[in-house]
Amino acid sequence: VIIYGDLPKNKENVIYLSNHQCTVDWIIADMLAIRQNALGHVRYVLKDGLKWLPLYGWYFSQHGGVYVKRSAKFNEKEMREKLRAQVKAETPMYLVIFPEGTRYNPEIPKVIADSQSFAEKEGLAILKHVLTPRVKATHVAIDTMKDYLDAVYDVTVAYEGTVDHKGQRKLAPSMTEFLCKECPRVHIFIDRIELKDIPEEQMYMRRWLHERFEIKDKLLIEFYDAKDSKRRNKFPGKSVHSKLSLKKTLPSLLFLGGLTASMLLTESGRKLYVKTWIYGTLIGCLWVSIKP
Repeated sequence: VIIYGDLPKNKENVIYLSNHQCTVDWIIADMLAIRQNALGHVRYVLKDGLKWLPLYGWYFSQHGGVYVKRSAKFNEKEMREKLRAQVKAETPMYLVIFPEGTRYNPEIPKVIADSQSFAEKEGLAILKHVLTPRVKATHVAIDTMKDYLDAVYDVTVAYEGTVDHKGQRKLAPSMTEFLCKECPRVHIFIDRIELKDIPEEQMYMRRWLHERFEIKDKLLIEFYDAKDSKRRNKFPGKSVHSKLSLKKTLPSLLFLGGLTASMLLTESGRKLYVKTWIYGTLIGCLWVSIKP
C-alpha cells in the first residue's frame, strides 16, 4: 500500500470521495480508516440493489449505510433523515461515497462514452480515466452534516498491473485477484479538503466536484499514460510505503475465524450457521424494505 498526500493520523468525521473501479475500492476505504483507528466508523452510500445481499444488506443499513436509487428515483428526504439521525446520535462518521455512481470498466466502452457525451453536452471537461461524477449524494451528505464534519477526503486509487501489453488500461482486479496478490501494489492519493473550501449550493458544488474529478483524471493519466516510462505506475509527489502492524488486524481475524470454526465443527453449530444465513437473510430483507 503506497500512500501519497495527507492522511491525518487521528480519526475525524469525514466524507470520503473516491473514484470507483471494482469491489476492492470498498476495502481501500477500510485500509485508510484502520490507519486512523476509525475502521468501525466506516459507512457507505450504496446502490439500492445491494440492500438485498444476504445478511450484509441488513448489516450495512443498521450500521448507518445509506441506500440510494440512481437518477430521478434518488430519495433526498430519506437520505437526509438517516444522516440527521446519525448526527443526532453523535455517531462517528467515515462516510464513503463513489460519485461516479457505477464502476469505471474499460471493457464496457458504452458506459464511458455515455459519460463523456453527457459531460460534453453539459459543457464540462471530458474525462478519460474516470466517469463524470454525480453530485446529488455528495451534496446531500455535506449539506446535512456540514456542522458535524471535520473535512472531506478526496481519494484517488490506482492499481498496478492494470495495463495490457499494448499500454491500454484493463479491468481493475476483482476481490479474489486482489487477495491472491495479482495486484502487486495499490497507490492511494489523499487530498484533505476543508469544508469552507467547498461551495454550499448544489449548482456550484457540481462544478467543484467535477473539477476534483478533473484532478483525479490528471493523476491517473500520469499513472497510466505518462510519456516518460519512469513516471508511470506512480502518482507525482512524495509517497510512503504504508505497512500495517499485525496488532491492527490479527485479533479480529482470530476472533472471527475462531467463532466461525467453533460453529462449523459441531453438528448443532452447523445447523445454527445455516439457519442464521437463511432466516437472518429473510428477516433482514423484510427489515430494510420496511425501514431503509
